[in-house]
Amino acid sequence: MSIMAMSDASILFRTPPLFVIILTLVIFVMGLGLTDSSPIQMVAFWGEGFWALLAFSMQMVLVLVTGYVLASSPIFKKGLGKLASFAKSPSSAIILVTLVSLAASWINWGFGLVIGALFAKELAKRVENVDYRLLIASAYSGFIIWHAGFSGSIPLSIATEGHPFVDKIGVIPTSATIFASYNLIIVAALVIIVPLLNRLMMPKKEDTITVDPKLLVDPIVEALPAKSEMTPAERLENSWILSMIIGLLGIAFIVYYFVQNGFALTLDLVNFMFLFLGIIFHGTPRKYLIAIQEAVKGAGGIIVQFPFYAGIMGMMTASGLAGVMSEAFVNVSTVDTLPLFAFLSAGLVNFFVPSGGGQWAVQAPIMLEAAEMLGSDPAKVAMAVAWGDAWTNMIQPFWALPALAIAGLKAKDIMGFCVIVLIVSGVVIGLGLLFL
Repeated sequence: MSIMAMSDASILFRTPPLFVIILTLVIFVMGLGLTDSSPIQMVAFWGEGFWALLAFSMQMVLVLVTGYVLASSPIFKKGLGKLASFAKSPSSAIILVTLVSLAASWINWGFGLVIGALFAKELAKRVENVDYRLLIASAYSGFIIWHAGFSGSIPLSIATEGHPFVDKIGVIPTSATIFASYNLIIVAALVIIVPLLNRLMMPKKEDTITVDPKLLVDPIVEALPAKSEMTPAERLENSWILSMIIGLLGIAFIVYYFVQNGFALTLDLVNFMFLFLGIIFHGTPRKYLIAIQEAVKGAGGIIVQFPFYAGIMGMMTASGLAGVMSEAFVNVSTVDTLPLFAFLSAGLVNFFVPSGGGQWAVQAPIMLEAAEMLGSDPAKVAMAVAWGDAWTNMIQPFWALPALAIAGLKAKDIMGFCVIVLIVSGVVIGLGLLFL
């Protein structure tokens, strides 16, 4: 079977974003029932929060666009193609894309989101009879460990001088969070289990959904006029010298940043790196512009849906609904089970506040107070919240949108596989937080 919808990826986001609309209505009703908020107040919370993620939305659009453009450059495609050549069968393709995504996500979540999806597309071009839905789901499954890695917003926040909760817990180094033994053991377990799990989910040959490799071929660049026939403006936009000058200026800043800050990747820096490396690797401004025009076709879902998620966050936080949910878990916790319940509550809240930093701001006062009262380790409780935030991303369309846009799929195409990853990874993480 072949994915016919791939012939027109522009139809991907023509249907209404039903999930986020239904979620908006559910949170509105829950806010009325579980808090003291009036209907007018809930409307105000929603509307006032609606544009709170504009900057972040633009960052996510750039993650998609700059990552797609970089990977479509000749040198990058050659590198991804060489790596993809190690996959000789559908099963090896599934395992390889999962491992690459896990490694990239642990280094930086934005990098992992883009590289995993682009590598999956490259594998789909080269490996016959590999299920395209599972391939993309496997690429996204690596995102499960991002909060436990170098770009985890919660562990990095509490390791920073002057963070909002420094008076309560002080500064907690990453040696007690990201590099703590229990965290590294959970990461190692998932690096082993998730690739094997994805391999076991491979459908039978008759049920396999493939994609025609011709539909994944990059658009043909139009023939350029002879140099002697070009206008001065055309010569500039086809000048490799101009690309090299501006590209090297970007590289100079990247080197400066690393010298000043060490290997501290941020989302802005990843986008900056992708943008300027893309300019250099495409060779001329004209070729880069053609790649940009192709990349932005998949950004519609991010642009439309993220403001709705911001409105949901506004209702959750301003009404106190997120706190009500968290406190319900804290009330049944003990010193030993608090990390587990912090993890479960964070997974639930993540459906409605899909932002690690935003979720921590809502849950930290409750969870850290509980840790102090029960005598639990605040570092472990913080990491439990971080793991919960990453865990339910497996079935939260918010974070999957960039990967789905790159792949040309809809959330429903990968959701069945992601649910299985959610269940198994939840058991692994939960047991790790409870017993390690």
